[in-house]
Amino acid sequence: MKNNKLTTVFVSGHFNVLHPGHLRLLRFAKESGDHLIVAVESDLIAGSAAYVPEDLRIEGIESNSWVNEAILLEEPLADLIKRLKPDIVIKGKEHQDKFNLEKAVLESYGGKLKFSSGEIKFSSLDLLRKEFYQTIMDDITLPDQYMKRHKISSRRIKSIIDDFSSLRVCVVGDLIVDEYITCEPLGMSQEDPTIVVTPVDTTRFIGGAGIVAAHAVGLGAKVNFITVVGNDSSRNFVEHKLSEFGVTSSLIVDEGRPTTVKQRFRSKGKTLLRVSHLHQSTISLSLQGTFLKNLKSIIDKVDLLVFSDFNYGCLPQGLVDQISTLAKKHNVMLAADSQSSSQIGDISRFNNMDLITPTEREARVSTRNKEDGLVVLVEQLRQQSSAENILLKMGEDGVLIHANNSNGDNSWLTDRIGVLNSNPRDVAGAGDSMLISCALTMARGGTIWEAALIGSLAAAIQVSRVGNTPLQSKELLKELT
Repeated sequence: MKNNKLTTVFVSGHFNVLHPGHLRLLRFAKESGDHLIVAVESDLIAGSAAYVPEDLRIEGIESNSWVNEAILLEEPLADLIKRLKPDIVIKGKEHQDKFNLEKAVLESYGGKLKFSSGEIKFSSLDLLRKEFYQTIMDDITLPDQYMKRHKISSRRIKSIIDDFSSLRVCVVGDLIVDEYITCEPLGMSQEDPTIVVTPVDTTRFIGGAGIVAAHAVGLGAKVNFITVVGNDSSRNFVEHKLSEFGVTSSLIVDEGRPTTVKQRFRSKGKTLLRVSHLHQSTISLSLQGTFLKNLKSIIDKVDLLVFSDFNYGCLPQGLVDQISTLAKKHNVMLAADSQSSSQIGDISRFNNMDLITPTEREARVSTRNKEDGLVVLVEQLRQQSSAENILLKMGEDGVLIHANNSNGDNSWLTDRIGVLNSNPRDVAGAGDSMLISCALTMARGGTIWEAALIGSLAAAIQVSRVGNTPLQSKELLKELT
């Protein structure tokens, strides 16, 4: 009979500062079993050896992706091991020829003691991780001529951003977990012309509609988020992160699909490979009913509803139409973004929106127009979707604004903002930050021209870092100073 018991691994120490030696040891420990428990000595147990408070030391251990469980060691080590009965205890090689009190306890129930500090190559891990926690905004500039054309002042923009705190927002759509796997290159395979790497660290972020909701909170709004997830470990990660960000979430569990995870394998600051774990089938009628019920319970308290659609089945057309009808009945502003995968996706299926933010490619997929110029293209999309305002995202060429003329003569105005960040680090997530910041601006009474400026600035900030970190209003305000 097969033994399905997980192999538990145990490590203990002071862990004042997580240096490269600790990281090598923890990775080796994780590779030695299934479930890694790390015991951090309390201030009382560690005594003078602890020069960092215990809460900060255990927080550092909890942030490590290899650690499954971090606990505070507040009793004799032998007593804790006897109580937990881990299968393996890992210690650094410097302890190999010394007395180890753990050995007798382990032998009493058949546990093992191992010594290792991992491999030297992981000494650069701290440096690799900095990629995800640095924001470099030195290359961001404001579009002065655009601001002059539309009589936009920095003071006015600051006032709008400050007023985001009065908004109540609901975000609906496909949740994604973005997983960045940092790799160390080993060289070329001798069997075939393939680059060989080894993973050294994993960093996860909330993505998709989830980061749209988190951006809205970071910018000051009160946010409800409704989405569909699988019954898996990624769902637990999502629940924890959304709560940490301050998002009120309704995670509807679909037993027939996994939580969508997109992996990026990176080395030396470049993405080598992307792998997506997802199902694109439409959610059941029963789950659609649950989705709508959750929305009905809050719609009378919502100022803005945002569709963040990735065409993974969370927002079938029937549900979109019901949500739109419900929102309009309660005079809720509507904004939508629908990302296309291959030829799948149609932003025009979100009818009568106050704002849509497609890419040029998504606009051409929706209109089946591969030949006409941008102004003709965006006007065709406007007529097809009956949208009030369109921001056409053009990547390195910035954004094209196609807006309803407020003069009431049924004419439409077009303008453009170039990219505001001349040195982007990671363009993933730029569209999500633009969508929500533009929508918040319009919900606060800002014009489409002001919305496009704030959205472009938000995108410029977002691409100045790697991975999806929620925007903060203070970041926008700092760039306006």
